Amino acid sequence: MLAASTRTRQLNVTCDNSVDGEVFLHYSLIPSIIIILILSFLQRREHRRQRDNTSYLLGDHFGIIMPLDFVGTFSNRWSYGVAFGATANKVMFLFSEGYQPLKVPQWAQAFVLFIGGMEVGLSYFPFFACLSSEFRLVSSILGFGYSLAWFVITVLQISQCPHGQEEKPEKSVLEVHQAEHVKLLLSKPRPQEREKSWFQTRVYEWDPCFQFPSRMIGTSVLAFICLYLFIVIEFCVFLHVRDKLDVFEDKLQSYLIHMNETGPLTPVILQVKELISVTKGAWVVTIVPASLTCVSYLFHILVCYRKHMKRLWAGDKQFLPQKFRSPSSEASVVAIARYSGWQIAYILWGYLIVHVVQSLCGVMLMHGLVLPIVHHQGLEMLQGLGLGVLTLSIVVGLMVLQVWIAGRVFLQPKLGTADKQKPLALNNRKAFHNFNYFLFFYNVLLGLGACLSRLLISCLLGTWLIARIDRSIMQSGYEGADMGFCAWVGMLFVDHYHTNPVLVSFCHILITSHRDRKLQKTVKYWCLNQSAGPRFSARARTKWFLLQTLINNPKLIMLRKSKSGHGSQEFMQILLTCSEC
Repeated sequence: MLAASTRTRQLNVTCDNSVDGEVFLHYSLIPSIIIILILSFLQRREHRRQRDNTSYLLGDHFGIIMPLDFVGTFSNRWSYGVAFGATANKVMFLFSEGYQPLKVPQWAQAFVLFIGGMEVGLSYFPFFACLSSEFRLVSSILGFGYSLAWFVITVLQISQCPHGQEEKPEKSVLEVHQAEHVKLLLSKPRPQEREKSWFQTRVYEWDPCFQFPSRMIGTSVLAFICLYLFIVIEFCVFLHVRDKLDVFEDKLQSYLIHMNETGPLTPVILQVKELISVTKGAWVVTIVPASLTCVSYLFHILVCYRKHMKRLWAGDKQFLPQKFRSPSSEASVVAIARYSGWQIAYILWGYLIVHVVQSLCGVMLMHGLVLPIVHHQGLEMLQGLGLGVLTLSIVVGLMVLQVWIAGRVFLQPKLGTADKQKPLALNNRKAFHNFNYFLFFYNVLLGLGACLSRLLISCLLGTWLIARIDRSIMQSGYEGADMGFCAWVGMLFVDHYHTNPVLVSFCHILITSHRDRKLQKTVKYWCLNQSAGPRFSARARTKWFLLQTLINNPKLIMLRKSKSGHGSQEFMQILLTCSEC
């Protein structure tokens, strides 16, 4: 009783922190915006159109900076994964709707959550922008300083509140692995040099020609961290509930002692105490299998991503439902933005649902098998279990017998000795009709059990696979109602169209060919006896292009602005002479 009260008081203890995390998040927007402006000023715009004086003054500065390429980034994957992991704390607040910067009525909560998500995204924007920036020195200094500030604040919060605080509310477009994949497709198939290990055959085989994009790595890392935090929070809540139940059990025990265990409610109280004890034990025991199930899903989703992508690269869409083989472009673009957040939410909710179902199964197993033995009712339990197994065996046996009779009696013989099965041609029709008539009434009762088993199996599979976003839990024809599966398919097609190794290799060949042709056209006007290679400045190249343009278009010579001096007139005379020639 005293220990329970002590634990309850510890859960309700709050600590005074010198730095409020939410306040710091608000003020962190100031340096975040400054860093974004600096990186944007350094970023050059590739296509600049001088339409007014403002664009002329800015020049080609203030380009759009990109925090992360969600489609085709394959470098610094683990760095982006760690950056995603740094957002785990705030993601958990958003998931539980605990972070709300504004107090508004209930109908406007969706807008508040949207504003909160945008604020969190802006505060963590420098982490990703400094990683993806081309200006390594400046971005490293800014990113280190910004990360150091967050690290100091986090350390202060942990040191002052170790138990937490209860809150009131032009690189190349072609990657190496993609080129290796295309080379492997163009090469002759090689004989298998060595046998695969058990791990490669049954679990996972490493493919050097395939790399997961940063989005998948970052989503997996963030989902793992959020799952860990979710399990810790759930366990803390369980401790709090357990303390309340201990207090309730103490009151029940006091009642039994007061009534000397002879009161009319004694059997009910004993059953309630037993149910509470069994439920607490089942909940604790099933934490490990439920968490392992969701962790295995994280790895299995990566395996399915690689398998599905390679099948799409090969032009195989048979693994998708018919109406998902040509998704709309709008839905696919939205899916690439939804996938990461939805995958994390599915994993967290999936863990909670799987944990609840496993706990209920544990309670049923305890009441069905273990407690009867504890209460010296093992013989009755074995009799009931044997009767149930015998009944089920008879039902299954009759179903198998129907199939065996149909194959032996009511089908014509094989047409050839090499046939694997008999043809679908009836034999002994009169006996067949009598067989159907007498089994009709039995199959009505059998169909009732089959219907219930269908419902039970659907519920179990649905709850067990609720965290699997790569597999639809809907029946065939109703996959469109599964929004998570729709996001998965749309994400696959976006990656397929933008990171297909064959397509990227083709684009790489076009770009390099165009660059080579452009270089050859430039070198044609350079001195041929230069042994050091085509070294020229941009100004010289512009002059040569100007000379070629004026020779091919002599009328433009008279429209050019003339400069004072004999040299300028002599140059124009040379151009006129060349044009007449």
